[in-house]
Amino acid sequence: MVWVRSEYAGELAVLSTWVAALLPWNVFYGAVAGGTVLFVRFPLFQIRYAFGVPFVRATSVSSPVSAYLLQSGTSVQVAYGLWLVGALVYLLALAVSLYYYREEERADAWATDPVDVLGGLLVAAAVLFFVASVLFPEQFLGIGFGVGGGFPGVSIPVGAVLQLALGAVLLRADRVR
Repeated sequence: MVWVRSEYAGELAVLSTWVAALLPWNVFYGAVAGGTVLFVRFPLFQIRYAFGVPFVRATSVSSPVSAYLLQSGTSVQVAYGLWLVGALVYLLALAVSLYYYREEERADAWATDPVDVLGGLLVAAAVLFFVASVLFPEQFLGIGFGVGGGFPGVSIPVGAVLQLALGAVLLRADRVR
C-alpha cells in the first residue's frame, strides 16, 4: 500500500525532515534528588527543567556533544553516544533535505531517489534515538528495564516513534522517475 502520491513525495520528504527537528525524540518526567525533572530531548538539543532539585539550575539547554561529554564515564554514556550518532545522522538528513529543496532537479538526477535517502536517514536516526531511550536509566514507558534500574518517572520516545513512521512512509512512496 502506498501512502503518498508520487508527485508529492519530494515535498513530503523535505517537510518530514524539517518536522523531525521539532519533535522531541524522548521526554522524561520524574523524581530526582528531592525534586522533579523534565528532560525534553530533540534531535539537536536537550532542554532540562528542574524543580526543587538542590544545586541544579532550574532550566538548561545542552547539545548532544556537551551532554555526551558531561556523561563521560557514567552508566548513561552509551545512551548519550547513541543520541550523538543519531544527531549526526539527522544533521546529514537535514543537509540533504536543504539541498533537495533548493536543487530539486539536480537531486532528482541522483542514482538513488532522494526521497529514499531521506526516508532511510530518518529511519536510521529514529532507531538510534529509540535505542538510546531504552538505554537511559529511566522508566521506559513505565517499565523499569533501563540501565541501572531506573529513576522514578516515565520516559516516552514520542518523537522517535513518529520519526520512524515518517521515514517508513517515505521509504514506501512509489516514485516515478
